[in-house]
Amino acid sequence: MRRTLDRVLPGARITHVQLRRANLRRPFPADFVGRLTGRTVRSLTRRGKYLLAGLDSGDTLLVHLGMSGSFRTSRRARRSSAVWPADHAPSDPHDHVVIELSSGVVVTFNDPRRFGLMDLIGAGDIDGHPALGSLGPEPLDKAFNAAVLAAACNGRRSPLKVALLDQQLVAGIGNIYASEALHLAALSPRRRASTIATPKGAPRESASRLAAAIKAVLRQAVARQEQAYRAGRFRVYEREGEPCPRRGCSGSIRRITQAGRSTYYCSVCQR
Repeated sequence: MRRTLDRVLPGARITHVQLRRANLRRPFPADFVGRLTGRTVRSLTRRGKYLLAGLDSGDTLLVHLGMSGSFRTSRRARRSSAVWPADHAPSDPHDHVVIELSSGVVVTFNDPRRFGLMDLIGAGDIDGHPALGSLGPEPLDKAFNAAVLAAACNGRRSPLKVALLDQQLVAGIGNIYASEALHLAALSPRRRASTIATPKGAPRESASRLAAAIKAVLRQAVARQEQAYRAGRFRVYEREGEPCPRRGCSGSIRRITQAGRSTYYCSVCQR
């Protein structure tokens, strides 16, 4: 999503902003429209699951997609008046935020379940923002490796799958890719997180497999882009009852609930 928006946002000036409701997961910040309108987007980055758009005012627009949020871009149709938003009637009841750029591109945020959020962070306040200050390392950074993962899991009594969802342990791994990475690494989601580390916190061979698997499944997902949202894209997720895809494995995919979330795994080859 960041790569898609990076094609249209940086360098563009925001000419109009339309909010079609008062809130998403939380209410929009006070004067949200006023602080965005007329500003130029200077940068677009990502931290964990958050998108960060730096503005020329010094503010940063922070966006989290939640479970069902997405952006789409389109070209503004020619119009004879500057009326806004009367000539931008909703095309979808779940289109909640519409941002028009000076380039003529319209960026629309759609979120059926409204678990996403948008916030504006003042200049110099990013590091202290509660959503960002406690995030763990980025899984695709070179600095994230087996040693970092093992140290973070050392002493944890929680199941390994549950530990991976802790954004303070590693930023950006969600429920789907935690299941996918554990299957690729042939590790059970039920095993205690501390078992991938020695008593002194050094990485075991299982930590090396898991760190490599995390990077692999995330890189594959990004590479697939829009196709990643089509059926049949996952190894185990939402494949309950199907044969395990690992060559030579006789098991089938099971589903259990951990920390209120569905976990998919093979009980035969994941240990």
